[in-house]
Amino acid sequence: MIAFVAKRLALALAVAVAVSILSFMLVRLSGDVATAIAGEGAREEDIAIVRATYGLDRPVLVQYLDWVWSLLRGDLGTSYYFKSDVAGLVLDKLPVTLKLGIASLAVALAIAVPLGVVAALRPNSWVDRAALAVAVVGQALPNFFFALVLVMLFSVTLRWLPVSGSTTAWHFVMPTIALGYYVAPAFMRLVRAGMIEVLGSDFIRTARAKGVPERRVVLKHALRNALTPVVALTVVQLGYLLGGSVVIETVFALDGLGYLAYQAISHKDLPVMQVVVLILAVVYVLLTLAADILNAWLDPRLRAGM
Repeated sequence: MIAFVAKRLALALAVAVAVSILSFMLVRLSGDVATAIAGEGAREEDIAIVRATYGLDRPVLVQYLDWVWSLLRGDLGTSYYFKSDVAGLVLDKLPVTLKLGIASLAVALAIAVPLGVVAALRPNSWVDRAALAVAVVGQALPNFFFALVLVMLFSVTLRWLPVSGSTTAWHFVMPTIALGYYVAPAFMRLVRAGMIEVLGSDFIRTARAKGVPERRVVLKHALRNALTPVVALTVVQLGYLLGGSVVIETVFALDGLGYLAYQAISHKDLPVMQVVVLILAVVYVLLTLAADILNAWLDPRLRAGM
């Protein structure tokens, strides 16, 4: 197990380094940052001053190494647009994104697990087809479009929920539904497939033959075994939710990391863009690493294959 974890840690570190290099290079290939900071119509002399002030006239490799050295010293830089410390900005916005990600994950599981269980208990029935239809719609429907539908219904028409902001729990209702429904299909299909497989097992037939109540057979014996792969998927999906919340946070103007990333992209704020991308990537890599370790702990065959 120790060797397995060590290999996975080395792979996670390599991925994090590769992501940092790619994000750094791609951000600088997106356009002339000095021109964006100086503003349209700025003179060449002013652009040259901006480029020299922010060190943008140096080779890209030198800029990257200098940025990495600053990161290792705990200095995340200063925002070009907000004129404040990037670390303070990130720490201020991170709780909102964490709340949104965890709440969306809870919504996804609340939708997926009951639907998956009901569909597995009656395979190929109208209940099963209805559950699969809900899953297909959830995966095919763009989350930003579903978010706009929720806004039109609950904010514009019914006036039940606030349309933007992140000050109260009510502001998170529509964003969590929109984001949670988008990732629920993956859980639903996994629960359904796992339940169908477990319900056909010998120990389930034995339990039923002994007269164990059906509710106990389904909830205690079958569901407990079927949820084992769902636990690992939950860890990975949380990383996806944290990194994929940019669109939803922008639609609902939630003051989180996703909305901060949108503002940074809009204003060519390189220090903020780089740190946000790096943080989200590292979080996703760490959660994927945790899922791999959890899978290996639950299934020794994965450790044997390494």
